[in-house]
Amino acid sequence: MVVQAILPLGFLTPGRDAVVRDVVGARNLRQRLNEMGFARGTVVRIVQSQPCGPIIISIGDSRVVLGWGAAQKVMVEEVGN
Repeated sequence: MVVQAILPLGFLTPGRDAVVRDVVGARNLRQRLNEMGFARGTVVRIVQSQPCGPIIISIGDSRVVLGWGAAQKVMVEEVGN
């Protein structure tokens, strides 16, 4: 059995898929991220990222841009590609 590590979204390599496992932080931020589509169990893909800069994420048919700090609050588990 292969166990994948849970890590912040910002650490994922572009082109990789991951499943949202948790969103941490203040209640308002968690609610905002949930409304943007970062709910538990959602599959996301990193489209583009820069060190400590904005990250473009694909969620379904949509693309979302998150700042580095917000991306660090979304905990994901990488899925095999």
